[in-house]
Amino acid sequence: MDYELTETQEEIKNLAYQVALRDLKPVREKHDADGTFPWDAVKKMAAADLPGVYLPEAYGGLGGGLLDQVLVVEQLSRVCGGIALSFAATGLGALPIMLLGTAEQRQKYIPDLAAGRKLAAFSITEPAAGSDATATKTTAKLDGEHYVLDGTKIFVSNGEVAETYVVFASTNPARGARGVSAFIVEKGTPGFGFGKKEHKMGIRANPTYELVFQNCRVPKKNLLYKEGYGLFTAQTTFDCSRPGVAAQALGIAQGAMDETIAYIRQRKQFGQPISSFQAIQHMMADNATQIEASRALLYATAKSIDKAMKPVYDKAIADNAIVYDVMQAMNVRRYTKESAMSKCYCSDVAMKVTTDCVQMCGGIGYMADFPVEKYMRDAKITQIYEGTNQIQRNEIAAMMIKEAASSAKADAVSA
Repeated sequence: MDYELTETQEEIKNLAYQVALRDLKPVREKHDADGTFPWDAVKKMAAADLPGVYLPEAYGGLGGGLLDQVLVVEQLSRVCGGIALSFAATGLGALPIMLLGTAEQRQKYIPDLAAGRKLAAFSITEPAAGSDATATKTTAKLDGEHYVLDGTKIFVSNGEVAETYVVFASTNPARGARGVSAFIVEKGTPGFGFGKKEHKMGIRANPTYELVFQNCRVPKKNLLYKEGYGLFTAQTTFDCSRPGVAAQALGIAQGAMDETIAYIRQRKQFGQPISSFQAIQHMMADNATQIEASRALLYATAKSIDKAMKPVYDKAIADNAIVYDVMQAMNVRRYTKESAMSKCYCSDVAMKVTTDCVQMCGGIGYMADFPVEKYMRDAKITQIYEGTNQIQRNEIAAMMIKEAASSAKADAVSA
């Protein structure tokens, strides 16, 4: 399928896949089994300039956009979704700084992320606040020129390997959802430590940790945007970040099919390759069709967001303004529905495809020394993080209802 990628985007896509084959594939089994972080592979990704492909040139990036990021995540995940998560999770941590951060905050934190010198993490989930982020119990109390953070965050990708964390805490518990704020917290800040390391089903090459804040003093200047805008920060971020999860899911699905087709073409039963059996061929055809449909939806979403957001980024950088404010001034609409659709559909396809791939490979597909079972384990989380697929469906439906109401109102006015 021709998706009309630019020459640069084709080069980025091919480079990411070559890096994945050369630097991720030889170590993916070891790091999955051990649950250890692949620093050597991550450094090689940085040496290939992959971390900055989607970030502005003003901060040391290559000046691409969301589609460029999606292409890299997809190709890395095609080989290992766990190792690819170091790149994707850093993107999730960088986005709120790009979108809601001041020019000074962007200049301080983004260049290190663009160069791959540091990794980032996004921390919103708590033991009692998962899909319901309004139930945040971590607090941030203003004390002079610092906010004092107390509380616990869980399920944080890039765990203790990140250097820059975006953390959500309540600055006014009495206001509920409107009392949540977002902060940039640096690793090594006194009072900020790590608790439990999670033992996971999949994406085991990326550490998932509990973050613990005890009388953690964060400079007032590290507040993102304004007090009470934490959930605006999260929602604005997810509108642009969920296609990254979709890309991870898409890459996992494609990688599982790559491995499966190579196996079933040479595996013989009843005197012929099992790829010649109609039952297998129907599974292959359905999976290939769903993967391509996922890719078409995802790329279209990323292109639409880039078309809307690139002028916003350019103006915000030129004016030393906050991107979110420029979005409002330029009346740029939110892409909540399309991002949710991409994340939901691609991840559901990934889970279905990888399950089918294990089935097509038979007994060997279930074995840990054959890669297909890993793709299946890695696929599951894409239906859960950055909002479960049930939440995605809620958001899609809510936007549909809102759009229908707006359309009905416009029709009434014109009549």
